[in-house]
Amino acid sequence: MALREAEAIWMDGALVPWGEARVHVLSHALHYGTAVLEGTRTHETPGGPAVFRLDAHLDRLYRSARIIGLDIPYAPAELRAATLETVAANGHSSCYIRHLVHRGYGEMGVAARGCPVTVSIATWEWEALLGEGVRLMTSSWRRNDPAVVPTSAKATGPYLNSVLAKAEALDAGFDEAVLLNAAGYVSECTAANVFTVRDGVLSTPPSSAGALEGITQDTVERLGADLGLPVLRRDLLRADLYTADEMFLCGTAAGIVPVRSVDNRELGGPGPVTAKLIDVYDAAVHGRDDRYRHWLTPAGPR
Repeated sequence: MALREAEAIWMDGALVPWGEARVHVLSHALHYGTAVLEGTRTHETPGGPAVFRLDAHLDRLYRSARIIGLDIPYAPAELRAATLETVAANGHSSCYIRHLVHRGYGEMGVAARGCPVTVSIATWEWEALLGEGVRLMTSSWRRNDPAVVPTSAKATGPYLNSVLAKAEALDAGFDEAVLLNAAGYVSECTAANVFTVRDGVLSTPPSSAGALEGITQDTVERLGADLGLPVLRRDLLRADLYTADEMFLCGTAAGIVPVRSVDNRELGGPGPVTAKLIDVYDAAVHGRDDRYRHWLTPAGPR
């Protein structure tokens, strides 16, 4: 899907024109994957555009950077202000936000710690990914093992795992792939967390299964608890996906998306629990539910 270019991108303390936001071809991150990222969204609300759970996303960005040994040269408050500045400068009422922290140009070699750390914030209009229901397949690729690369860090290098699994699924005629870990337990999809619903209980794989601790995953857990639904983080087997009453994926880029089938085993459309969660999530991100207004950070015009 082609990007809808915006006016400006924030890079290292200043807004620069979209087409001038460049990095050197010998940037360390390009060769060795030494970068961390975040995906955040701005939504239209009755009070104007607002970023959903911005502070939680920035907190995870700093945790990810610490895990892989990157020192972010800006305080969280500075990146918070820069995020709102970028959204406003591009005039977005709703948009996707990509934070990226990467080791740049200066040295070459695996342990080139003398490279400067560069920070950028880009925004663009991007519809929810995956549509209104997905056909899922179990990938032949296994999820990265936490003992090999830190799966709790949202780092760029390990995303090759997701790229391979996604390509395999698309080539096979499916919409998305679910990855198992080395022990055979369900981990996550290529860019979304997994939830099953069985007998009214919500279940999602824990981080120990290699799943990223998703902001939207956490949001769904809180929304589910407020609806009176039991919510568990537990290991799931492949067979648990086949026998679920309902199943859905969730992530910032995708929102909450029902799973129609897994490995050609039909689950049907969104069940009642999934449909209710979609409704309350939509109300939360668009500021229609006062209980969740603390998750919204206004991003007004410049």
